[in-house]
Amino acid sequence: MNGVYKSHSPVLTTKGLVGSASPLAGSIGAQVMREGGNAFDAAVAVAAAEAVTLPMMCGLGGEVFALLYHAKSNKIYGISGSGRAPLGATREYFVDLGYVKMPPDGPLTPAVPGEVHAWQTILDKFGTKSLSDLLQPAIDLAENGFPLPVRSASYFVKPFYDKLAKYPSTKKIFIKGDGSPYQLGDVLIQRNLADSLRRIAEGGPDEFYKGALAKELAKAIIESGGLIDESDLANQETMLYENPPSIEFHGHTVYATDLPSQGVLTLEILSILDGFDLAKMGHNTPESIHTMIEAKRLAFADRLAYVGDPEFVKVPMEELLSKEYAASRRDRIDPQSMAEIVPAGELLNSASPNPSTSYFNVIDSEGNALSFIHSLSQYFGSGFVAGDTGILLNDRAGRGFYLDEGHVNVIAPGKKTINTIHTYMVFKDDKPVLVGGTPGGDNQPQWNAQTISNVIDHGMDVQEAADAPRWAHFPGTDPRTIDEEMVLRMEEGFSSSIRSEIEEKGHKIVEYPLVGTPGAVQLIGIDHARGVHAGGTDRRSDGYPIPE
Repeated sequence: MNGVYKSHSPVLTTKGLVGSASPLAGSIGAQVMREGGNAFDAAVAVAAAEAVTLPMMCGLGGEVFALLYHAKSNKIYGISGSGRAPLGATREYFVDLGYVKMPPDGPLTPAVPGEVHAWQTILDKFGTKSLSDLLQPAIDLAENGFPLPVRSASYFVKPFYDKLAKYPSTKKIFIKGDGSPYQLGDVLIQRNLADSLRRIAEGGPDEFYKGALAKELAKAIIESGGLIDESDLANQETMLYENPPSIEFHGHTVYATDLPSQGVLTLEILSILDGFDLAKMGHNTPESIHTMIEAKRLAFADRLAYVGDPEFVKVPMEELLSKEYAASRRDRIDPQSMAEIVPAGELLNSASPNPSTSYFNVIDSEGNALSFIHSLSQYFGSGFVAGDTGILLNDRAGRGFYLDEGHVNVIAPGKKTINTIHTYMVFKDDKPVLVGGTPGGDNQPQWNAQTISNVIDHGMDVQEAADAPRWAHFPGTDPRTIDEEMVLRMEEGFSSSIRSEIEEKGHKIVEYPLVGTPGAVQLIGIDHARGVHAGGTDRRSDGYPIPE
């Protein structure tokens, strides 16, 4: 295996396990399970804690997608907790304001937050503890503060400092009183957020979506020039569904979250790659990297052409993920050279018109498991904290929608943008064997495919698979960068000879420093024969697997 780096051994246990980029949040989830809670209880507690400890990644003003495995029934479920565009968000509204592309930050950029509603949906279906109890550790972290670890501290300086300084409500929380940035080891206190969490603990999600807190949120947004009002908040829903989409990949079944998440991208990439012997090609060889890049490009072309909010666009999911379609796309890959142009495939049933997030996973001693991702979209989301609530809002509408008339993802009232965040689970013989995911915007499908292949094709343990040098092909689907030059971003762990051979195939390489990519892969491997759970966490994050 080329350039495999292993930062530490996997964490092994026969009991519960939490993989989080925040050890504080992971410890809270493990404690919930020690006190008799299940994986679903733990996940809600971890999510709330991460909303405090990882404010650059996720929060109450963000969104959720998750896969849930219920061991007793041997069923897998999906959760979609994304928000809609406000009812006042028309294309014409933004065009009349002079926008050619959606604004990059500020109060016009949030979709309706879905995080809090998703928590209660999970507990209503599978939980054993109350939301109030599970929020208490997060309240304590926000009220009393926590010291910033190295990775988290790096987000409080330029260029993010300027974003945090833009709005007074944000600045007073995330920049020190003397105007200096928070640094490694500084204690970050968020008392307004603690108060909002306390109110949600007392009044439940209704406080956030229909109560006094909802009124405060809407008032702050509208007065600052945004569009989300009380009716937008009151109409938020979470979708819980069975049988998420899946494909076959090298003797395994891979499940991913359904639309409007980009799980379809990971699945289509793997479906195309199912016809290649990646194990024989070797790990991170020029041949395997080139093949995976071209599969990525084919899948991304289809996403841009065909995939949108299924309530607004007929998305041909069954055909996109069929073995027959994968074979037709696979035939377009030239093993010797990069394709100059990668068009979308021709679908029979199409009605289509002509980077920041936190991921964690949980498993308990009974085998219940969650693959959970939540996000504010970009780092610190919109950059806008709504009044005195302490709640930082996402920028998903600004990041995901287009203003091009007729585009599959053009903004419209009540529409959901296709969302980069998604999670996966890998099954073998009808049982989960790998629970994983990562933040990273449009890098997620690429890194997920690499990580899954690392385990299945190259026999890596979960820690090796998370740590292995990664690449990312850019651009993806972000409207603000889609027209930029195509480059292959490679970490330093790749040899000069490998880079040279890849360049000979037509790829332009940009080298990243070691551990230079912003992903934070978390993996749980499940050995059913021995009853062992193995946790691996990315050396690119502050995280560590925490056993029960």
